[in-house]
Amino acid sequence: MQLKDYQKSCLDKVQLYLEKLSAEKAGYDKAKEVYPALNADFTEKPWQEVTERWNFAPKKDGLGNPLPNFCMKVPTGGGKTIMATHAIDLINKHYLKTRTGFVLWIVPTNQIYRQTLLSLKDREHPYRQVLDLSSGGRTQILEKGDRFTPEDVREKLVVMLLMLPSANRQNKETLKIFQDAGGFEDFFPYEDHLKEHEELLKRFPNLDSFGRKDGIWGKQVKTSLGNTLRVLRPIIIIDEGQKAYSDGAQDTIRNFNPRIVVELSATPPPTANKLVEITGMQLHREEMIKLDINVINKTSTNWKDALLSSVERRNYLEEQAREHRANTGAYIRPICLVQVERTGKEQRGMGYIHAEDVRQYLIQDCLIPAEHIAIKSSERDDIEGIDLMSKEAEIRYIITKQALQEGWDCSFAYVLTILTNPKSKNALTQLVGRILRQPFARKTKIKALDECYVFCYQQSAGDLMRAIREGLNGEGLGDLTGRVATHTDETDKAAQDEVGYRSQFKKFEGKIYLPHFAIQDEEGWREMRYEMDLASRIDWSSMDVSKMRELPLSASEVKDELTSYGLSTDYGALIEKHGQDRLKNGGLKVDKVFMTRHIMEVVPNPWVAFRIAEDGLRELAVNNSEEMIAANLVYVVEELVKLLKKQKDDKAEVVFYKLIEDKKVCFFLQKDTGYRLPNNIKVTRTNTLFNTNTGEPIQKSLFDKVDKDGMNGLEEAVALCLDEQDKLLWWYRNISRVDYHIQGHRREKIYADFIAAKKDDEDETDYSKVFVLETKGLHLKNEDTAYKKNIFDLCNRLAQQTDWKEIESEFSQKQVEFQVVFEDEWKKKVMEDFM
Repeated sequence: MQLKDYQKSCLDKVQLYLEKLSAEKAGYDKAKEVYPALNADFTEKPWQEVTERWNFAPKKDGLGNPLPNFCMKVPTGGGKTIMATHAIDLINKHYLKTRTGFVLWIVPTNQIYRQTLLSLKDREHPYRQVLDLSSGGRTQILEKGDRFTPEDVREKLVVMLLMLPSANRQNKETLKIFQDAGGFEDFFPYEDHLKEHEELLKRFPNLDSFGRKDGIWGKQVKTSLGNTLRVLRPIIIIDEGQKAYSDGAQDTIRNFNPRIVVELSATPPPTANKLVEITGMQLHREEMIKLDINVINKTSTNWKDALLSSVERRNYLEEQAREHRANTGAYIRPICLVQVERTGKEQRGMGYIHAEDVRQYLIQDCLIPAEHIAIKSSERDDIEGIDLMSKEAEIRYIITKQALQEGWDCSFAYVLTILTNPKSKNALTQLVGRILRQPFARKTKIKALDECYVFCYQQSAGDLMRAIREGLNGEGLGDLTGRVATHTDETDKAAQDEVGYRSQFKKFEGKIYLPHFAIQDEEGWREMRYEMDLASRIDWSSMDVSKMRELPLSASEVKDELTSYGLSTDYGALIEKHGQDRLKNGGLKVDKVFMTRHIMEVVPNPWVAFRIAEDGLRELAVNNSEEMIAANLVYVVEELVKLLKKQKDDKAEVVFYKLIEDKKVCFFLQKDTGYRLPNNIKVTRTNTLFNTNTGEPIQKSLFDKVDKDGMNGLEEAVALCLDEQDKLLWWYRNISRVDYHIQGHRREKIYADFIAAKKDDEDETDYSKVFVLETKGLHLKNEDTAYKKNIFDLCNRLAQQTDWKEIESEFSQKQVEFQVVFEDEWKKKVMEDFM
């Protein structure tokens, strides 16, 4: 599963934090050796440096040590589970410096538990594949009742799923996780090794024990799962982290003595240490969610009218989906979720809207086949074990009361029909997030299939909007509350305003063009595309994998370890280790198909990818045995893909500059096919940008209003600074993945943050120069930023050689300059530009 840009950015931030945390921990450990009584917290400074915030909430583990902890705020549909698996990999690589160990994955509900367990156990699932890549193919997934050994933890990445109620220790002596149990004896001293029990309790004073220190057997550590976890000091992942903030849950989690705690939450509490925060607008730009949300409020008093309207809408969506499939091959089967008031057998006929009433109406009056309808309740589960995304599945209507509140991830759900009491405030709040996910995280470009729909009846307009806002807030999508269109039978009111150019800039409408890299083909000039124009010209036969010969492979991973125990001649010891052997065959084989599948992320041709896999193995075989390669296969594939990506970038760069040199690619300002700033934009009514210094609306934006959605603190500061420059005529907020971009020699397009025009010295109502500005935080001074700066420098050189007269007369005397400005220099740079 390829990560989205916002996920990569967030994980880069997590990696930076972990690197700083590791360095701070090393210094702390050295100081602790000299001053054992040192009372300091090494976890606070790295978090503050990365987040640039000071409201850190320190925590301690059950041993009184500082506890590293951070929260990833990920809205519904944002991919929190895949980010959690990558976070585990980053923690092991950059903080714990290992590929093995123990992870305790805590989830809040049975549905999420089952869903996560199935995904992690499936070796073909992207979640499991990330863990396998991290562990070198040695991942073990466990449930609470499963047994494991110290060897498992040493040799594998062991992940245990646990329900939050199991972890929340309210009646500690009755919960099985803390009860003395068989199967974990290998983690603890033998019963008659009193000294070892005493030493273990000194190291871990919070272990459960029985007996008395002055008793015959002294204090004995219980061989429970709870104690085992405390000794192992696991990484803890908490799904729906906001549900683990009761005193009991927090105490229990900290008392597992974790090495680090990672919370995943759409709505973290104020005391959570938010390291990264994903917004709804980021999901929208990455095509993860359906927007707008269309809410149809029927004025009829009959719930059947609302249901019939939703049936009509779902049928229309299926027609659109069939046409989309005919054109693209992509399969979508729109599903309608229907929320009723009652589902229990004995509750029918009591004046409430019942699941069976709805089912009967759908079959008899709407002529829906019975096999297209499912009921999901605490008593009945018609969708259990069904893959709703499968082409073989027939279900198009799911009737429920509230059983889909959590753990639901079917992106085919498009329509939500609320048939509960119009006075109920919880209906929309609880289920609105179930219809937001975009199928396959990719827009269809068909408006109807890129939006979602809510049908209800006799709702107060004010209550309706409040309920949806609360629902979006509850899904961590509070910044999208303006993207809701409300409808009644009579009216259609959009929650966004469409705004045009300011009156003084109307003369520029439809006339502001921006240059791009264009390539010449048989029909003339067109915009250059990475795959079609650069990657297609790469000579894959010249890929050099000779460096694989020098790739260091770890001998410790070549062989499985077998430890044998037998009777000891020392009666006090009972048994002793007789031998420890390394088995020559670790159970892994060199799999060329596995390698080819991963190489095809870079090399599109499977035959070429297979040949490269063979070449890479041939180079490795010069210095390594087949067993050694097999045992390190995942690592080998990772490094081979990295090598190929680097060469692909390098070769695409050569192709790119050769095309420029041969005049086959030019930097054009092209009227017909180039980018032109839009004539109108949509702006959220409730979240427009104001000048925080004066409290007044901004004055120099190209459009009458500017949406604040998606702006970070740096971007907002730059926008306000631009607005105050005397020599600036207008500025425009360029939206990533939507607006103007530069396609360089890498796959990723470069989207600048701002486009700003400088006044003409001779005519202050016109402009002489356009600045294209990309802003960057200091922590983002990296290779990617250097690439963007190099491309911008190239644009500047080529722009100076271009005569815009040939394209558009309005640009005959205008200049364009591209800049990357950093957090520590942007203000000075902006003021210099507009002096």
